[in-house]
Amino acid sequence: MEFQNTIKGRSYPVLPQRLLLYLHMGMAKKTLLLLLLYGACIPATADVCKMLSQPFPPILSAEREINIGGILPIHRTVVQKLHPFTSKPETPTCVSFNLREFKFAQTLIFAIEEINNSTQLLPGVTLGYKIYDACGTINQAILSSMALINGIKETLHDEYCSRPPFVQAIVGESSSSPTIPIASLLSPFSFPVISHFASCACLSDRKRFSSFFRTIASDYYQSRALAQLVKHFGWTWVGMISSRNDYGSYGISTFEKTAHQLGICVEYSVTVLRTDTQEQLLKTLEVIKTATAKVVVSFISSGDFIPLLQLIARQNVTGLQWVGSESWITSRIIAEIKEYNFLTGAVGFAVANVKLDGLREFLLNVHPDQEPKNELLKDFWETAFQCSFRNTGGSTGHCTGSERLAEVQNEYTDALEMRIANKVYTATYAVAHALHNLINYVKSSINSSKVEVPTPRKVLEYMRNVSFTAKTGEKIFFDESGDPVAKYDLVNWQPAKDGSMQYKLVGAYDHSLPPEKRLKINQELMVWAENSRQLPVSVCTESCPPGTRKAAQKGRPICCYDCIQCAHGEISNETDSSDCIPCDLEYLSNESKDRCVLKVIEFLSYTEIMGIVLSLCSLIGALFSSIVSFVFYLHKETPIVRANNSELSFLLLFSLTLCFLCSLTFIGRPTELSCMLRHTAFGITFVLCISCVLGKTIVVLMAFKATLPGSNVIKWFGPPQQRLSVVILTLIQVLICVLWLTISPPFPYKNMRYYKDKIILECNLGSAVGFWAVLAYIGLLSVLCFILAFLARKLPDNFNEAKFITFSMLIFCAVWITFFLAYVSTPGKFTVALEIFAILASSFALLFCIFAPKCYIILLKPEQNTKKHMIGKE
Repeated sequence: MEFQNTIKGRSYPVLPQRLLLYLHMGMAKKTLLLLLLYGACIPATADVCKMLSQPFPPILSAEREINIGGILPIHRTVVQKLHPFTSKPETPTCVSFNLREFKFAQTLIFAIEEINNSTQLLPGVTLGYKIYDACGTINQAILSSMALINGIKETLHDEYCSRPPFVQAIVGESSSSPTIPIASLLSPFSFPVISHFASCACLSDRKRFSSFFRTIASDYYQSRALAQLVKHFGWTWVGMISSRNDYGSYGISTFEKTAHQLGICVEYSVTVLRTDTQEQLLKTLEVIKTATAKVVVSFISSGDFIPLLQLIARQNVTGLQWVGSESWITSRIIAEIKEYNFLTGAVGFAVANVKLDGLREFLLNVHPDQEPKNELLKDFWETAFQCSFRNTGGSTGHCTGSERLAEVQNEYTDALEMRIANKVYTATYAVAHALHNLINYVKSSINSSKVEVPTPRKVLEYMRNVSFTAKTGEKIFFDESGDPVAKYDLVNWQPAKDGSMQYKLVGAYDHSLPPEKRLKINQELMVWAENSRQLPVSVCTESCPPGTRKAAQKGRPICCYDCIQCAHGEISNETDSSDCIPCDLEYLSNESKDRCVLKVIEFLSYTEIMGIVLSLCSLIGALFSSIVSFVFYLHKETPIVRANNSELSFLLLFSLTLCFLCSLTFIGRPTELSCMLRHTAFGITFVLCISCVLGKTIVVLMAFKATLPGSNVIKWFGPPQQRLSVVILTLIQVLICVLWLTISPPFPYKNMRYYKDKIILECNLGSAVGFWAVLAYIGLLSVLCFILAFLARKLPDNFNEAKFITFSMLIFCAVWITFFLAYVSTPGKFTVALEIFAILASSFALLFCIFAPKCYIILLKPEQNTKKHMIGKE
């Protein structure tokens, strides 16, 4: 659509594509410069006004005192044919009549006539209108807007360029792409533009579109609502289809950002346009067919969607769950085609539906006879009834004019779908309320009943503060960005009896409510893809059950992952857990890794076999010691008992009994008392035992030394000295134990280092120095005793006790050396069992090696229990 302008004898080519680019980029100043340079008619540019290339004339017009403009794509496209003889381009013509947009135009006229008949709104003022057809092209939409602000007619005169704008506000356009350049062009002049269906989020930019308003919510809210809807149904793996224009790109971009925040992944994103070739559409369909996502989010206009739907129907692609934007989710054209039944179960948000009293009657009253010269009305009639006023001889019937609109069902006559028509209605009323408030203010200021026609700049000031309640009960006002409150109906496509689709209201979305209350869904009323009542599943990977965690797959979206079982000691008690939670130290994970359970607490118990065996051995040892003591007591006057200090023998038997019994303190659940008692009792009783043995060994040595001539050594180690030595040696150990218990006593301790699945309940030594000091002292006495007994082993006597003491101390030392080596490497209750075994083994060694031979003689060989036999004289 290039044309030539001549300014002062020079030709300037007009480049609409560059103009549109600047408008889309928000470069309003550069746009205005081009318009001035190439002859676009704007206020105060009378010199170049005449060179303006003409837009199509207005299709519906009724001029009054104050006028409202309208720009609507009543035809879908423009066709420019070549002259059959000259081959020159003929005048472009608009084709493909759009019943829905004509319905919007009639709704605007209905609202204006209703306002004119009102005594409450703009009393004494009559509104007019002038509606242009954008013909589905952005170029024509821009030219129409420039024509509206100057009132240009087919014959141009300077007066039209110098006079005030013909209209005070413009209602339109129906699509975002043409609305963007219109709003961008008119914003520098503070000319109010209010759209009923341009929902692109970009139009909320007040820096670029300072004079733009709309009665439909921004796609920003719809896109976020769609993302929340997808998340609500658990669909985390989706495909996206969008229109290759501003509406689709901005809408799907916001959806993708919100989806990412909600953990939804997009497998693919394709764009389509109604002008796409068959090859392009096939490539797009191939992407959809080969994808694994079962849910398709389509932010697409119905005109762009239909060519793709036709191809899907031909190739019989089914099984997809469609989620749609408001542009097509309530499209009657799509819903009535039975071949599109694969859209059954489609769900999406639509503008809230209302009932406008009187509008249906007004729409049905339209007839070509009202304006016989208006070709638009004839075009409408031919489209509505599929007939022709011209005798073309084609397949269509002849229009008689007697047809009745009430008898046909189409987008125009559908009284149940007034969603967008209501937005046209409220947009018109918003302008009227701004004019009403402005005129009332001016009247009160100048105290006059007559006022001049208000300028668009003044109207804009009052548009920003418009607030009223429509007759439908809806509260109308605009926020700082010129947007209304976002409210949507949630509709679900369900099959009708005739095989077509019908949309059923199944929920709502209200952005003015708190986030948790915005989305309301009655899922029981819904059907899904292929008329199923079962909610479809669309995930890249099946949900990870409790006990596992998600591990991202390299190079794929976060929704694609592997399910890895939690490690030992970790759990996940939720589905699709990102991480496993470690259990507390005292807990471990169960087999399914979904719950922490208490670890098994291990200690040497009286109820287990090992504890029972060791307890029996301890009691048997104590019993044997008591029996030996009893035997010695019965034969205390015999030579074998008296031969080696019977007091030390009884004290040794007593200490051995304590040694056997102290091992019982090592069995059972450790407590503070048992931990302090077990090691100190063991240390003291063993020192007492070794002291007695040491005393007996010294007595043997002293006894043989005393038999030597002139020796007086026996008086230095008599019974008093023997008792004193035992007391002193034992008191040293008592002192060591008291210091140990005072400074850092043993205490119960849960050892979790050795095993992951159980806790070893043991006694912590508190002070390792104290423990090893006790053992070192016992070891010192044992080694000393062994050395002395070894030296006395060959002294002459039939009953040399030193031999048995040597053997017993050899066993004693061997047992405890083995214990030390095993103690540092044996974990858990086996350490305690080993310590008990060492106590019992060394105690039994002392008991049997020292006292068994004596008991043998006392009980079985009494004839040897004589003094002569003891000294070897027999």
